Amino acid sequence: MPTPASEPSNTDPVLIFDSGVGGLSVVRALRAQLPGVPLAYVCDNAALPYGTKPDDWLVARIVAVCAAALAASGARALVVACNTASTLALEALRERLAIPVVGTVPAIKPAAALSHSGVIGLLATSATVCRPYTDRLIADFAAGRTVVRVAADALVAQAERRVAGEPLDRDALDRALAPLWAEERLDTVVLGCTHFPLLSEVLAERAPRPVQWVDSGAAIARRVAQVLDPLPPVGTNAGDPAWATGPVSPGLTRGFAGFGFGTPRSLVLPASHD
Repeated sequence: MPTPASEPSNTDPVLIFDSGVGGLSVVRALRAQLPGVPLAYVCDNAALPYGTKPDDWLVARIVAVCAAALAASGARALVVACNTASTLALEALRERLAIPVVGTVPAIKPAAALSHSGVIGLLATSATVCRPYTDRLIADFAAGRTVVRVAADALVAQAERRVAGEPLDRDALDRALAPLWAEERLDTVVLGCTHFPLLSEVLAERAPRPVQWVDSGAAIARRVAQVLDPLPPVGTNAGDPAWATGPVSPGLTRGFAGFGFGTPRSLVLPASHD
């Protein structure tokens, strides 16, 4: 049965969940499109990276973290700003939580529509590139297109470093992107991990030729607007609350502050999930 929730008000926040800081790219889109909506953020950095964990363990973990963060934040909606978590746990979250749950999928459909050459790249983590749901997205929305799938797990760490204000490894960026450029007709790249838009300017700089970079942030913001009723008046959203399951470094605190959040607090989980 879903966890009971009090009657929501338009001052209750939208909770953004990710294993790390990738969801901040979705926060950026939400701040731009819905400037009056208060937000909260939960980062399961104690379990980062998710791609190395068993699926069953991850589902239980994701539900536990989101339920604890919902109890702490009083959120009126949840955005699962993580492709891996969305593929695994959306059904379980919707069964457990009595609030709307918005998931994240790679932007295959808009990329296929934007491409002039019919060749698009999918830049994602290993956990996303080869999942059946990705196969279905390509079959449904990119039939007749060539999709170059590239597992670029190294970019997750680079995005975490950028948010923390640490220097990037330019060689690691180039190695991650290199498989895309083998296809000369490729003109559009899907950023299929929410971490990756945090690097979009750097990725464009490292590309040997201009391409279109497409992510899901704007689509997620539009979906959130649909599930929120009513929308609050425009506000400043300075110092919105955030939680983390693991250590909070000074760099992480500065990074969250740059997106309008206060210092992340420690999220306490049930003993079986800590």
